[in-house]
Amino acid sequence: MKSLAEIKKILKKKSIGIAGAGGLGSNCAVALARVGVGKIVIADFDTISKQNLNRQYFFLEQIGQKKVFALADNIFYINPYIEVEAHDKKLKPYHIKPLYRNCDVIIEAFDLAEMKEMLIETVMEELPDKPLIVGLGMAGWGDNNSIKTRKSGNLYICGDERSEINDLLPALAPRVGIVAHMQANLALELLLNE
Repeated sequence: MKSLAEIKKILKKKSIGIAGAGGLGSNCAVALARVGVGKIVIADFDTISKQNLNRQYFFLEQIGQKKVFALADNIFYINPYIEVEAHDKKLKPYHIKPLYRNCDVIIEAFDLAEMKEMLIETVMEELPDKPLIVGLGMAGWGDNNSIKTRKSGNLYICGDERSEINDLLPALAPRVGIVAHMQANLALELLLNE
């Protein structure tokens, strides 16, 4: 076990990359900011809309703003000592290595399956030694015991791995938040138990 002072000393030197600043990414980044991770590198191209507020860590007055910049502002209000590197871009395979090569852990936080697949394939090929934490299966509500973590090499999957978001099974704050916090908790486990 480590004391809070030891934890803060270790985390202050660590960097986490987050791909996506929506429900998973915004909540995960805030959790990591609250524990004092030294640097967060985050990329997203989208803007905040009213329908995002049911699960994302943004506020009414931020509607219309770019997610990465609003998230950087929110993190500053939580912990102004964290370095946030915000990239307003839709990630392509050629962006991944330059953006995340100096991160200790990478967290996938995309909505779209093809973006998740692109990130997983690119990290596994170009940054195979980096732990990659993916969120998969968090739609709907209830059924807490179905949410788990599975490991395969340097790939970690948090979620139920089956529930897909659709009109009858929406993304809602509780399950999205659980998976986002599982991702943050797993990142801490990897960083603190090296």
